[in-house]
Amino acid sequence: MFELSRYHLLLAALGLAIILAYWLPRFFSGREPAASALLIGLGWLIFGWIPGMAEAVSPITIPKPWEIISELCVILGLFGVGLRIDRLRNPKRWGPTIRLLAIGMPLTILGVALLGWRLGGMTLAGAMLLGAVLAPTDPVLAGDVQVGRPTEGGEHPVRLTLTAEAGLNDGLAFPFVYLGLAIAAASTLTPDLLLPWAARDVAYRIFAGGACGVAIGWLLGKVLFEFPRDNALAKTQSGVFALAGDEGGDEAVALVSGLTLRRVESQHAFHVRLHDFSETIEHALTAIMLIGLGAAMPALLGGLDLAGAAIGLTLLLVVRPAVGLISLIGVGMRMPGRLVVAFYGVRGVGSIYYLSYIGSHMQLKNEAQLWAITAFTILVSTMLHGFSAAFALERATGEKQTD
Repeated sequence: MFELSRYHLLLAALGLAIILAYWLPRFFSGREPAASALLIGLGWLIFGWIPGMAEAVSPITIPKPWEIISELCVILGLFGVGLRIDRLRNPKRWGPTIRLLAIGMPLTILGVALLGWRLGGMTLAGAMLLGAVLAPTDPVLAGDVQVGRPTEGGEHPVRLTLTAEAGLNDGLAFPFVYLGLAIAAASTLTPDLLLPWAARDVAYRIFAGGACGVAIGWLLGKVLFEFPRDNALAKTQSGVFALAGDEGGDEAVALVSGLTLRRVESQHAFHVRLHDFSETIEHALTAIMLIGLGAAMPALLGGLDLAGAAIGLTLLLVVRPAVGLISLIGVGMRMPGRLVVAFYGVRGVGSIYYLSYIGSHMQLKNEAQLWAITAFTILVSTMLHGFSAAFALERATGEKQTD
C-alpha cells in the first residue's frame, strides 16, 4: 500500500527546493540562473522551521558527513577546472594568477586572521584557522566567472585568472589549516613548530600532491586515449571515467591530474564528456549540500554577533578587493578587468570543507564562532557575487552570457 513517510516528504521538499532555485530566476533574467543563494535560502525556508532540524544537520554536530560531501564537490570541481583550461604555455597569461596566489592569498589570510584576533576576540589558533578557511576563492560556486567547457576556446584573461586562482589556491591554503591546528594543539607558536610545518605541510605536501596529480593524469590519459590504440576507452563516450581522475582524494592531485590529462589529446571531444559528467555530479552534490547549509543556518548563525558579521563583510567588501588590486599592480589588464578580478572572490564550498575537516579532527574553543562567521560570509557572497557576476563579466569582457 502506498504511503508517505517523513523521509519521502523530506525528499519531495528537497526536490522542490532544487527546482525552484533553478526555475524562478528565469522569470527575471535571460542569463543562466545563479542558484547558490536561492538553494541556501530555500533550504532555510523549507527546513529551518522544523523543530530540532537545524541542530541535527549542523556541521558542528556532525562534521564528518559535511567533510566528505564538500571534499567530493571540491575535488570534482578542481578536476573540471583542470580539464577546462585550454592553453598552459603562455607565461604572461598566468602572471595575474601567480600574483593573486603569491601576494593576495597570504595578505588575505593575514588580514582575516588579524580581524578575527582583534575584532572577533579569537585565540591565535582560531584566528589563523579563520584566515585559512576564508582566504581561498571557491572553484565550485564560481562557475559564472570561469572559462567555458573544454575546447570552447576564448579564455578571456579575466575569466582565466579567476578560474586558475580558484583552482590553485585551495591546495596552497590547506597548509595554513594545518598550521592553525598545530598552534591549537601546542597552545603557542614557536620556531620549533614552524620549521616542521614549512618542511612537511608546505614543501612536501604541495610537491607530492602535484607530482601525484601529474602521474595520475598522464596514466589516465594513456589508458583513455592510447592503449589499445584501435579500441581506446575514449571511444566508449562514457564520462564515468572522470571519477578515476578524482580518486587521489586531494585538491592538488585533482587539479593537476585534470590539467595533465587535458594535455593528452588536448583537442579530443572526449574531454568535454569527462568534464560534463564530472560537473553534473558536482552540481547535484553541491545543491544538496547548500540546501543542508540553509537548513542548518538557524543553528549556525546563533553564534553570530556584530563583530562576526563585520569580519565577513570586511573580507568581501574591503580586504579581498584591496588585496586583489594590490596584487594586480603592473599586470597587462585593463582596469575594468582588474576590478572584476579583485571583487569577485567567491567564498563557498571550499570553506565548508576546510572547516568541517577541522571539526572532524579537533575540538576548538572558537568552533561555533568560526562556523557563524563562515556561514554568514558564504551566504552574503552567494547573494552579492552570484546575482551580479554574469552582468559584471559581460561588461568587463564583452562576452554575452545566455542560458
